[in-house]
Amino acid sequence: MADLRRQSDGPAASGSATGSVLFSLILIAAVANLNLSVANVALPSIGRALDASQVQLNLVAVGYSLGLAASVLYFGAIGDRYGRRRMLLIGTGATIPFSLVAAWAPSTEVLFVARLGGGLCAGMAFPTTLALISALWVGPARTRAIALWSGIGAAFAVLGPLAAGWSVTHFWWGSVFLLTLPLAVVALVMAWRLVPAHVNESTEPVDNLSGIVSVLMVGALVLGINLLAAPDSGPTAAILFATALGAGVWFVLRQRRVPHPLYDLVLAARPTFWVAGCAGLIIFGALMGAMYIGQQFMQNVLGYSSTQSGAAILPAAVLMVLIAPRSAHLVERIGSRATMLTGYGFVLLGFLVMLLLWKEDISYWPVALGYALVGIGVGLSGTPASNSLTGSVPQSRAGMASATADLQRDLGGAVMQSVLGALLAAGYATSMADAIAGSSKEVTADTQATLEKSFAGAQAIAARYPDHADQIEAAARASFLAGDERAYLAGIAAVLVGSALVLLFFPRHARELEIRAEVQASSGAGPDDTAHP
Repeated sequence: MADLRRQSDGPAASGSATGSVLFSLILIAAVANLNLSVANVALPSIGRALDASQVQLNLVAVGYSLGLAASVLYFGAIGDRYGRRRMLLIGTGATIPFSLVAAWAPSTEVLFVARLGGGLCAGMAFPTTLALISALWVGPARTRAIALWSGIGAAFAVLGPLAAGWSVTHFWWGSVFLLTLPLAVVALVMAWRLVPAHVNESTEPVDNLSGIVSVLMVGALVLGINLLAAPDSGPTAAILFATALGAGVWFVLRQRRVPHPLYDLVLAARPTFWVAGCAGLIIFGALMGAMYIGQQFMQNVLGYSSTQSGAAILPAAVLMVLIAPRSAHLVERIGSRATMLTGYGFVLLGFLVMLLLWKEDISYWPVALGYALVGIGVGLSGTPASNSLTGSVPQSRAGMASATADLQRDLGGAVMQSVLGALLAAGYATSMADAIAGSSKEVTADTQATLEKSFAGAQAIAARYPDHADQIEAAARASFLAGDERAYLAGIAAVLVGSALVLLFFPRHARELEIRAEVQASSGAGPDDTAHP
């Protein structure tokens, strides 16, 4: 590729070289994607070991995606200016100590901080992978590369619970945070040896103040959502939401007047950009939300072991890997709009299966069907959502586009997990309180608080009172089902909103091709400047 030979300090752009570069970038993304999901399957074990409430479990689950989502805009801009390869190496290397701290965390507070720190490290590395793909490939080759990056990355996120389930079964809950260490070491070596430096990077100064405010804005929003379901946390949640709103308004106003904005609102206003960003946020958030609620449902209600619940979502992983490359051909043939809408239809069907069929004492096939439908939908929608973002901006702003693509996964995952988790926690507590009120047994205030705290809390009380264990566990399962119904309804509503945005505002195929050609021309890239992975 011309740009690779002219502007990089790395290897020549031969087919084998570019294939190795793509593999190394996908491997680095896999480290982040695995870390996003490995905690989910261990949540019941973490709840028992650390006496965690449902709200604390929500924070542990969302901590990694919170750090990633809050930092990708800022770190993406720093990578664009000071070196994407450098950010890639720092972020991948720094992931290792945070994984070690998480594995041996003595409390939920330490575990949350370790997860948050790991997410911040991923915020350095993860957006850089897509930014480099956008800089090294153009045209159909870029679409294929992004399809592989998107599909394999999402599949790793889904495979995380399977590996974590095996690990929890054979070792202890903290071992799930060690699973990515071998991948991180291999990815670090490959990035050092193979990834080229300084490819189509920006020379504009970074607006550091805007970067710090963007971290505050996203972090306050996600934490506020999580604390909504916590007892007596209403004022704190309100302060966090007010902070997020104020930071958001200030951020937008500043981007409009500074000469070198951190986030170019003119580029972001293109419908191929902002609609794709919103669509991807919902579709990847739906995947992470379905995995988060589903893992707890299978273990708490169906009685699956950690390994069984991790293996149960394999249909989603397999279908995402198979469908994602084919979605690249659909994007080129019928356009991003039609491909995304088709994917949304499958995700909607998946959530309907969860709402209507995921009940107590069901067989495995409804579980497999729900995850299979979501896997097909994400496989179809993920590629056009990410590809449209990178195709809407010049290569010098690839970090902005890749950061937005990462926000699709990370902010989408954080928000959807937070919303669905908050609804699950609130529904569980309300239903358990009703069950206690309707019981003829005398229950102390402390016991009631423990029962309402989480499913793990109810299990602890059941173990303490074996004569009433069956009744307590039945009430806990019924309360969990009452909470997860609210979560699935929220997922359905989000998917419908995303579908409406794509249907009403995303350009049809002909106009999409025109916009892509305009951007390519402004970047100085011709149709032959294409590397093939």
